[in-house]
This record gives sequence, C-alpha cells and structure tokens, in this order.
Amino acid sequence: MSDRRQRIHELVLTLLAQQKDLELLAGDGTALPSGDPGNWIERNRRVVQRYQALVRSAVTLDALVDQDVNGGFPAPAKGDD
Repeated sequence: MSDRRQRIHELVLTLLAQQKDLELLAGDGTALPSGDPGNWIERNRRVVQRYQALVRSAVTLDALVDQDVNGGFPAPAKGDD
C-alpha cells in the first residue's frame, strides 16, 4: 500500500472513531419498521453518502498536510491582503 493511501486509510479510521452514531448498511428491507423498500434504499443511500463525506474529508486533510509539509502554502502577493 502506498504511503499516501495508508495515511488516508488512517485518517478515515480516525474520523470513523469520532462518530457517535455510526450506522451500517441494512442488509435487506425486512429490518426496517415500515418494511418499505423505498425507505430501505433511501436510508442506505444516506449512510453511503455519510461514509463518502468522511473519505473526502480524509483526502482533503491528507492533501493539506502534504502541501504544508512539502513547502507550505504560497505567501500572498503584495496587495492581496
């Protein structure tokens, strides 16, 4: 596994550990109180979007750290205050 991929993996795990109400995908619609497949699909879609947001956050954090470590942010040009 590449160093960057490993860092992102660790960041995702850290972000997951900070989540209070971590939901998992429902295996089928029978576990839902309403039993409505539409509700089951919508719930799973929201769960997947939450995980995608965590991964995007980890990738962004890794990029920011990498940029800072490898030369920092460029100083603003004069007059750009």
